[in-house]
Amino acid sequence: MIDNKSLKAAIDEVLKGKGSKKFTQTVDLSINFRGIDFSKPENRLNLEVPLPKGRGKPVKVAVFADGQGATDAKKAGADLVLGSDSIEKLAKNKLELKKLANEYTFLAEPKLMVNIGKSLGAVLGAKGKMPKPFVGKYDELINKMRRTVVLRSKGKYMPVINVPVGTENMSSEDLYENITAVLDAVKGKVSESGIKNVYIKLTMGAPKKVG
Repeated sequence: MIDNKSLKAAIDEVLKGKGSKKFTQTVDLSINFRGIDFSKPENRLNLEVPLPKGRGKPVKVAVFADGQGATDAKKAGADLVLGSDSIEKLAKNKLELKKLANEYTFLAEPKLMVNIGKSLGAVLGAKGKMPKPFVGKYDELINKMRRTVVLRSKGKYMPVINVPVGTENMSSEDLYENITAVLDAVKGKVSESGIKNVYIKLTMGAPKKVG
C-alpha cells in the first residue's frame, strides 16, 4: 500500500539532497511492477499524464503547421513552427532531426500526420516523440503538453517505468500532487496489487523507497 504519509515522508527525505549540485536536479519516480506479463501488448503502459503543478522546468513545444495554423501556433507561444517543407528536409538530415527530438515535444496539423509518419516516424517513433495531432485551441494544447509526462513501459520484459515528476526547486506539496496524479493514472491501468514498489530520487541522488 502506498499511503499519503509514507509518500510525503519519502519526498521530504529526497529533497534533503537538493542544492547539492551546480544544476537543477529533476525529481524522478520509478514504479516497479509484479505479476504483469509485459510481453502482451495489451498490458504495456503508454499513458499521458498532465502534472497538476507542472514539470518545474521549461518544456519546448514545436508545431508542424502551414498557413493560418502556423500563424496561430506562433501566437499561442509555440517555441518552434515547422512548415510542411521542413518534413522532407529533416528526413534527409537525421542528425538535425535527432537533435530536435531531444529538445522538443511535437504537435502537428492532422493533414500532415501521414507525411510525418512516413518521413520522420522511424526517428521520432523510436524516441517516443511522434507529434500529437492538433485538435482544439493551440494555446490550451501547448500549455497542456508543457505539463504532460509520458508513462511508457520499456520493452516486452522490463516491469518498470521511470518518469520525471518535477524538479528539486518545487515544494514538497507540489511534488506530492504530481506524484499522486501519476500513481492514480497507473492504478487506472494496473491494479494496486500489481505495483511491487515505488522509488523517488533526484537526478544524482540515491533512490528513496516509498513505504
